[in-house]
Amino acid sequence: MVVCVYMPRFELVLAAGGARALVGRAVATAPMPGSEQRVGEVSGAAEARGVRKGMALGEALARCPDLALVAADPVGVDEAWESTLRSLEAIGAAVEPARPGHAYFETEPLRALHGTDAATIAAARGAGQGPGSPAVGEATPGERHMRLGAGPTRFCALAAALAVRSRRPLVLEGKEARRWLATRPIELLGFRTETEQLIEPLMRLGVRTLGELVRLGRPELADRFGEMGVSAHELACGIDSPLRPRHAEERLQETMSVGDASSGQSLQRTLGVLVDRLLARSERRGRSLRAVTLSARLLSGGGWRERVVFRQALSDSDRISLALSLRLLLLPAPAATLGLSVERFGPPAGEQGALLGEARTARTARLREAVAQMRAVAGEDAAMRAVCVDPDSRVPERRVVLTPLPG
Repeated sequence: MVVCVYMPRFELVLAAGGARALVGRAVATAPMPGSEQRVGEVSGAAEARGVRKGMALGEALARCPDLALVAADPVGVDEAWESTLRSLEAIGAAVEPARPGHAYFETEPLRALHGTDAATIAAARGAGQGPGSPAVGEATPGERHMRLGAGPTRFCALAAALAVRSRRPLVLEGKEARRWLATRPIELLGFRTETEQLIEPLMRLGVRTLGELVRLGRPELADRFGEMGVSAHELACGIDSPLRPRHAEERLQETMSVGDASSGQSLQRTLGVLVDRLLARSERRGRSLRAVTLSARLLSGGGWRERVVFRQALSDSDRISLALSLRLLLLPAPAATLGLSVERFGPPAGEQGALLGEARTARTARLREAVAQMRAVAGEDAAMRAVCVDPDSRVPERRVVLTPLPG
């Protein structure tokens, strides 16, 4: 059974200072400086007045003139969500994060630890809402807004979590899950990147529920919408891909107050100090750095973060500082604090190839480094290779399949 952990308006709650600050108020997350002027997450009062996430700022203000904008805090969101994920992993769960405030895990591997699925779900609730939980900030127990749903697939579990309106989780099993899923609105497809673009055309066709979508038929959906239609039909029928839990890695982080050095050369010197401190940490154990996150708390409120993947795994402070100093130019406003954290490590810095190796060995090493870089940028499936399975087949899709390239 798959469990969905869902915290509605996770980013907005953190930016506004708690769920209580949103009660009865039309509030939205302000666009980041320098980005497309579209509002982020919105409160329930703003939704009731026609404001939606991703709407153009001008249109949102036209529909709701008294809309209050709060500065986005991606740094606080990242820290709070990472802490919540680690709390869930502390109960033994292998977690697949979908987005901040939205994650999945399976209960079957945890039955030996907790006994039953109900006990596992209760442990997950306690982990996400324990004392001092960053997911709710300083909220009181009445403000905690974690929703839990369980079902045979991640899409069923998501639908169950979205339907929950109390502390009691909704658990769907077997055929009951598919029958219940058929009654749910078509807007559920918006929570999956592969089907979110189908909502508008399906609503124009008069499709309102997932059951109506299933009755259209898979061949008709494939003919009209291609692969997106097939994916939507499978989700509506209760078919989904297996979970892909994240690989929990050690994260090193250094933070430093900027003070008067909020911009210019002084800020670059502060960055150099952070790099030196990070490389001097004993937890690094001589490993090089492949991907890091540069973050800042802004004097005007909110935060800023930028993920940097190095072209080659580095352990030299000068080269790392040079690569990161270019990203400091993207700061939208003067900073109050500057932070640097390691997202992915590379091989040990002292690891060297053969001094007089052949050209093929050097080429293989460069190819391996390129594959590692692509996976750091776009995930484990970024590098694939083609394998001939049935070269004599009349169906082109059966002749060759893509498999992950071994690292």
